[in-house]
Amino acid sequence: MTTPTGPGTRALDACPVDAVDVHAFEIPTDGPGGREQDGTLEWDATTLVLVRAHAGGRTGLGYTYGDVSVASFVDSVLRPVVEGSPVSSPPALWERMGARMRNAGRPGVGAMARSAVDVALWDLKARLLDLPLVQLLPAHHDRVPVYGSGGFTNYPLDRLTDQLAGWAGQGIGRVKLKTSRDPEADPRRLTAVRRAVGDGTELFTDANGALGRKEALYWAHRFHDEWDVRWFEEPVGSADLEGLRMLRERGPARLEITAGEYAFTAQDFANLTEGPAVDCLQADVTRCGGITGVLEVAGLSAVRHLDLSAHCAPAVSAHAFCAVRRLRHLEYFHDHVRVERMLFDGTLAPEGGALRPDTSRPGLGLDVRWADAEPYRVHGVRPPR
Repeated sequence: MTTPTGPGTRALDACPVDAVDVHAFEIPTDGPGGREQDGTLEWDATTLVLVRAHAGGRTGLGYTYGDVSVASFVDSVLRPVVEGSPVSSPPALWERMGARMRNAGRPGVGAMARSAVDVALWDLKARLLDLPLVQLLPAHHDRVPVYGSGGFTNYPLDRLTDQLAGWAGQGIGRVKLKTSRDPEADPRRLTAVRRAVGDGTELFTDANGALGRKEALYWAHRFHDEWDVRWFEEPVGSADLEGLRMLRERGPARLEITAGEYAFTAQDFANLTEGPAVDCLQADVTRCGGITGVLEVAGLSAVRHLDLSAHCAPAVSAHAFCAVRRLRHLEYFHDHVRVERMLFDGTLAPEGGALRPDTSRPGLGLDVRWADAEPYRVHGVRPPR
């Protein structure tokens, strides 16, 4: 643990945020021909929007994955709210940011911007107190189980099977592939994956909302009966609550229907729990309001007797989701693992199928690798040394 040099707990109320700066980096994908595909989208790059908050001689960082316009939203709407405010209570600033966003738009870009700032404020507070973030949060766990995720629809079979079998070989007991862009190609892909990972590895699928209701029900039964798939993520669009409920009620009992990665507000999550529409709820710390948002969703999941699974952003989620009582697991997503390793020192690697926060480093334990990040910059200016 570092030697305390920042203000003590009582002094945080008198310690204002000196400045907030924003950066964005666009990292090309490493998929075939520089592209990746899922059931409904094709992309050639992943953009990470980085927010830094400064106070008391320390710097906290947070980030989200979205369009570069998220960075502009932070600069124009949220930065004026945060600068000059005390660092003692990130949830209080989260509330103030929400009020400031009313006419600018709370879901979507606004929610991602608030998420990145909120994470930076929690990281800053933890660093000022010389605590790892997990120890500042109301933690129920000291590690977060993971599942390997990638398996893009444009991967050739050898890359698909090598990737998923590689995770299984590392002791990760659950792996997920993208499906449903070309449903007739999925049986061949699933057969190859099941053979590669063996019968002892749980197999998950993600349609990214590509299917209609009856088509999704057909594939739900085939996925379960032929390949023992246990997790069917967004078989229909996440806004189709009636369709999700139908699939949950009429699909195989051991195949879980899941959604939530595109939930931005508390009401979005409440809607998914009505019925409920899902067997397991998902939340993305970089979209749902940051650490403060995750804590709200965690309470909802506990009250509704639903497990909560973390969507991506492993370097942040490993800390945040230790505070989720009904924790299921974390999506160890290929793109985000790769981007975070490129841009930060202090990222985590799975051990025994789980990520354990590093309690020897304050905050998230991350440091920006500015020299490595600079070639990918699309917003902001590199800080002086």
